[in-house]
Amino acid sequence: MRESLAPGVWGVVATPFQGSTLDVDTDSLAGLVEYYESIGATGLTVLGVFGEAAALTAAERSLVLEVAVEETGLPLVVGVTSLYTGTAVEEIRAAQEVAGERLAAVMVQANSANPAVVVAHLNAIHQATGAKVVLQDYPLASGVSISTGSLINVVQACRFVIAVKAEAPPTSVATAQLTAALDVSVFGGLGGQGLLDELLSGAAGAMTGFSYPEALIACVRAWQTDGYEAARDALLPYLPLINFEQQARIALPVRKECLRQRGLIADAGVRAPGAPFPEVLRLSMLNHLAEAAAALEARPALTTAGSF
Repeated sequence: MRESLAPGVWGVVATPFQGSTLDVDTDSLAGLVEYYESIGATGLTVLGVFGEAAALTAAERSLVLEVAVEETGLPLVVGVTSLYTGTAVEEIRAAQEVAGERLAAVMVQANSANPAVVVAHLNAIHQATGAKVVLQDYPLASGVSISTGSLINVVQACRFVIAVKAEAPPTSVATAQLTAALDVSVFGGLGGQGLLDELLSGAAGAMTGFSYPEALIACVRAWQTDGYEAARDALLPYLPLINFEQQARIALPVRKECLRQRGLIADAGVRAPGAPFPEVLRLSMLNHLAEAAAALEARPALTTAGSF
């Protein structure tokens, strides 16, 4: 059996900013990663799409990773923004300098619809860095649409790929095909919107962000121990908020404002090309957050005991 990324919930960490200049807020970031560990996340994904990594300088990316390394003992997957091999290698080497052995894998997006091109890209990255890879299929962010069959061919050809993050809808169909053909973990994303169906299709868990990550963790734990009905019951009260957060084109500012409302970050600012939170949605957001808070309060608190 080849190596595979541990199942569970890998929280995708937002990058908090502060002030009119939107500098990285290291205090909020430290609190956020500590919070993920306190509720039993399997690991963290930093510098992902929802971490606004593409809007960070190289120095800021290193700073964000330094905070994560210092403030949590969880294993880390680090996102790679570039679709070009040379700059991707530079990003990975910089991450390796900061994270060292804490780096479980780097998350690399499929950079072509042609599987031979992706294989060459990943092989060159691995030969240059030795890094293990989570292959991300996220056409909304990358602009690349690759078939599931081609993804399967890529993973089969690259033994250093230890997981796939499937975010090309319909994700449950892709997950079923990937898990049937591969012996590595397949994770859902997209804020947990398709999590129940992805678990039924063989997913190992979720690698995503959500303002109530406790719900995703509870759902995956319930699935692992008691099956579908328990997982459904754990996630059901939070589905309106999940749906609210995943609205097209405003998902990032909505999630950041939800995190701010929870007190998990101090400021909800996003960098261009992101837009501010739409104030016309504030009442909806507050209603959904209140329902989620009530659901969380109604069940026993999550602890790290029994986490994956």
